[in-house]
Amino acid sequence: MNTLIIYGAAGYTGGMAAEHATSAGLNLILAGREQSRASLEAMADRLGASIRLFSIDNPDAVAAGLDCISVLLNAAGPFANTAEPLMSAAIRAGVHYLDFSAELDTYREALALDVRARAAGVMLLPGSGGSVAMLGSLAGYAVARVRNPRKISIALHVAGAMSRGSATSASQNIVTETLHLVDGELVTRSPDELRDFDFGSGPRSSFPVTLPDLVTIHHATGVPDVDTFVHATAAFPTGDAKDLPAGPGFEEREASRYHASVEVTDADGTVVRSLLDTVNGYTFTAMAAVEAARRVLAGEVRPGFQTPAGLFDSGFAETIADTRIIDL
Repeated sequence: MNTLIIYGAAGYTGGMAAEHATSAGLNLILAGREQSRASLEAMADRLGASIRLFSIDNPDAVAAGLDCISVLLNAAGPFANTAEPLMSAAIRAGVHYLDFSAELDTYREALALDVRARAAGVMLLPGSGGSVAMLGSLAGYAVARVRNPRKISIALHVAGAMSRGSATSASQNIVTETLHLVDGELVTRSPDELRDFDFGSGPRSSFPVTLPDLVTIHHATGVPDVDTFVHATAAFPTGDAKDLPAGPGFEEREASRYHASVEVTDADGTVVRSLLDTVNGYTFTAMAAVEAARRVLAGEVRPGFQTPAGLFDSGFAETIADTRIIDL
């Protein structure tokens, strides 16, 4: 069957993805743990979908849950807990795997499973939404503007409130080292080396962070040196994450667009700069992940570890509604 299953569909972004999948006419199954039964049943009734309940701690249950499935979209964070077992299960079941993780270790795990996935004819596509899809597309676009790119410095402007799931993932997966890519290797850098990036309204101070895009941009472009930065206009939530609202409402998302800025340096010293302007990150993630799933269901597949920009080309982000890339 040409079927998409969304594991973690009862969550904030997973629920939005399920809505988009239904609008796209995909054959959809909603999945999650037994604790999510009531939420999943209500959503399934509303969307005309079916549900499957299983815990990733039970390999036999996961195998049964993936029976007759073509594509698995993992929307259940923290991905540090769910990505590896679901990727491994997908490989065993012959099911293509997608998620929208922003956690570096997810990508290290996918790379470690690359050989097994290729042998099984299975694709691993973490980052099918979120910063990896955004920044990968922007970097690929800008790299094409120079002859021999040697360095990419890229920054994401994060706006609006975080979801409960994002706050939980961030608090549980704090990277103690600030890393960047030098000659193709991840090395430590100072967290104090701030840089200005133009997100469309003049320079904004941005701080270096360890994003998975260090791995994915290098994988897609081959550029040996990559720096990643963030400029945030919303404070990290305090208190217990479980007390936070599920996520920002429609009006807040509409008022909080995301932007990204990139600088590519050529071997001859030429520097080019480009800007991505898009909808709120949660809106983009749900839409992009479903669009990626739709294209994979339609046969756009390459076995092993892949990135959205590498698989679909650097125009992928601009296929998402109200997204554009311009030159600075």
